[in-house]
Amino acid sequence: MRRAARWLALCLAVCALAACDSGNQRRELRGGTMGTTWSVVYADPGHIDPRSLRGSIESELEALNGALSTYLPDSEISRLNEAAETAETTLSPRFAAVLETALAISAATDGAYDVTVGPLVDLWGFGAGAGRDRVPAAAEIEAALARVGVGRIDWDPSSAVLRKPAGVRIDLSSIAKGYAVDRLAALLAAAGLEDFLVEIGGELRVQGERPGGGPWRLAIESPRPSAGRVIDALALTSGAVATSGDYRNYFEVDGQRYSHLVDPRSGYPVAHELVSVTVVHEDCMQADAWATALIVLGREAAMATARREGLAAYFVSRDGDQLTVDYTDSFAGYLAAQQGDSGSPGA
Repeated sequence: MRRAARWLALCLAVCALAACDSGNQRRELRGGTMGTTWSVVYADPGHIDPRSLRGSIESELEALNGALSTYLPDSEISRLNEAAETAETTLSPRFAAVLETALAISAATDGAYDVTVGPLVDLWGFGAGAGRDRVPAAAEIEAALARVGVGRIDWDPSSAVLRKPAGVRIDLSSIAKGYAVDRLAALLAAAGLEDFLVEIGGELRVQGERPGGGPWRLAIESPRPSAGRVIDALALTSGAVATSGDYRNYFEVDGQRYSHLVDPRSGYPVAHELVSVTVVHEDCMQADAWATALIVLGREAAMATARREGLAAYFVSRDGDQLTVDYTDSFAGYLAAQQGDSGSPGA
């Protein structure tokens, strides 16, 4: 669930947005953040200064990185993680909001989603600067597991105080990009924009119509590009979308593939038939975290959990040499074909 690895596994693509739009209404801003890229596409109402808007976006992203980035040694989360003794601290509102959601999803999945999984991710070679060419010994995995588990931290949401033992590391990279998307969406709405798309590292949120009219058309990329680049298409006028997949970021040893998606309960990378999960949600933070949680759970448990939680989720699984698709009832309404949208993504 590390940031640099996570975005590579995302299977959601915004296909050829420029081809969708017409006229001078369309504006696009781009930049880099969180080890990946960000983009904002919006219909210009005529009273927004793009330079001022970019400045506001970059200021918010800088503040988010300062709170949540494990790649910045002086960030709030890095200082907490590097404490040599048990640390007790009052978290910033940004950090507190993300941690609160992460812990709720961890509880709902019986620990399949766990933001303290970092020691295992590092051990398997998917952390920052680590190699990916060997399988850890069982004793190494057990030692890392001893530092994993949200039950090892003490969180008081009423006071926003977190108590964390030394050696336990919190990593919010599986949820922070989604939260950042939500923050930028709120910023754009406050600036007076009504029709926009915000995307960070493949996680995105839309509001209103795309420039030129009609819903935003998005493509779910096939986990097997040789069989076609797009496996399905979505049409949205409101909501957030995130995808997690196991098929891009992995290494192989003796013919066995090891995914970057490490199950915090077992200490081993997931090894089941579920290839990718796409979640549509009102909030991108929720979609981001739930996409990871569901793919770790595996097909049957993920479907049962998605139905229980009322999630709009889309599952792609391996079935021998074929790919099979399933989705919850609440996801069906987002499929472009079922909305009568005959246009292909990006058309």
